[in-house]
Amino acid sequence: MTWQPNSWRSFPICQVPDYPDAQRLTAVETTLEGRPPLVFAGEAQNLRRSLGAVAQGKAFLLQGGDCAESFAEFSANNIRDSFKVLLQMAVVLTYGASMPVVKIGRMAGQFAKPRSAPTEVIDGVELPSYRGDMINGMEFSEAERIPDPRRLLRVYEQSASTLNLLRAFAQGGLADLTKVHSWVADFLKDTPQTQRFEALAERIEECLNFMKACGITPENARPLAETELYTSHEALLLGYEQALTRRDTITDEHGWYATSAHMVWIGDRTRQPDGAHVEYMRGISNPIGLKCGPSLAPDELLRLIDILNPDNIAGRLTLIVRMGADKVRTGLPPLLKAVQKSGAKVVWCCDPMHGNTIKASSGYKTRRVDDVMAEVTGFFDAHDEIGTYPGGVHFEMTGQNVTECVGGVVDVTEASLGDRYHTHCDPRLNGAQALELAFLLADLLKRRRGERSVLSEAV
Repeated sequence: MTWQPNSWRSFPICQVPDYPDAQRLTAVETTLEGRPPLVFAGEAQNLRRSLGAVAQGKAFLLQGGDCAESFAEFSANNIRDSFKVLLQMAVVLTYGASMPVVKIGRMAGQFAKPRSAPTEVIDGVELPSYRGDMINGMEFSEAERIPDPRRLLRVYEQSASTLNLLRAFAQGGLADLTKVHSWVADFLKDTPQTQRFEALAERIEECLNFMKACGITPENARPLAETELYTSHEALLLGYEQALTRRDTITDEHGWYATSAHMVWIGDRTRQPDGAHVEYMRGISNPIGLKCGPSLAPDELLRLIDILNPDNIAGRLTLIVRMGADKVRTGLPPLLKAVQKSGAKVVWCCDPMHGNTIKASSGYKTRRVDDVMAEVTGFFDAHDEIGTYPGGVHFEMTGQNVTECVGGVVDVTEASLGDRYHTHCDPRLNGAQALELAFLLADLLKRRRGERSVLSEAV
């Protein structure tokens, strides 16, 4: 079937809000069609090549950011602090694992969330569920919960502003390795993981001083002063994605690209092989992701891979596994074996957040840091068992000093969740907890490197 950006409209679709004013929705989508792209085809192609290196085991993917961006928490400081945490994590991984780290933010477009039920009831009142600021308001009132298409325009504007700031941070000096000590937020300074990071920063500084003595400085070696940070989000509202889909007229590929982000992914609730989301995603040339939950059977996964990456291009498709700490060791190996046998070139990425959500006795939705770490470890163990490469991690975090996930070196308790619980949807790791995850990943990657070196010496 010939693909067009609107082909998905002929397929069954899930997780779409019921807009009461269809004409207004059409008008907004028409307005978006006339707006400039947020990202460019060449950038998406560069990311695909970098992810191709991940698929070959030559790099590692670090993908993190907000659960759901909001209008209320939009500020330069919040964007900066999340960017700093990603930089810290990337440095820990690059130094500890001795390989390039591909950095992708869940930023500049992650405003919509799938929900388990279309409505919710509070005190006998039933209203549409909150689906993210892209669709409706968080306040439990009829006026706020009605889906409003004008929010799509605000999402576009906020995403453009966020991207502009991220590009400035990445290339305007904040990512300069000589400023590695400045990446630590004030509220993190006394935590054990930050002290460990500061020790690492000292070693990096020593290396930079040696390189400076050799004539290599950020002024003449730009990789020391700049970095690449790509953006991503779940492509949930296909009308928004279609409006920002453009044909590439600059590079030699001439494909269709979603210009709302460098990478977009399909959620676990919208991965039906004959559904609208899969139909849309098969036609764009961006790197794409596919969430893989415990209900995904190997045969269905292989069918989805055939649809989404028929040319078997390394870096095109990232499989984001979200099993849960108690299921990953048994649920992941059958998928790994099936994909390995098929010869499909994919990036395997661990989402240790979504399968580990619980409700605390206080009523807050939370995640235990121990469960997050256990799923990451189980993900690596499963790959060790099958002989495949654990290529990355996909997680929800913020640079703010929040208390949303229980445990970690900062020891957030269930009783303290309400102190700084700011998320608009799911609980996020704070900066200290995210850094703790980075050190675990570095240790796991070093373990694998050690196993490989021992094997090569034996051979």
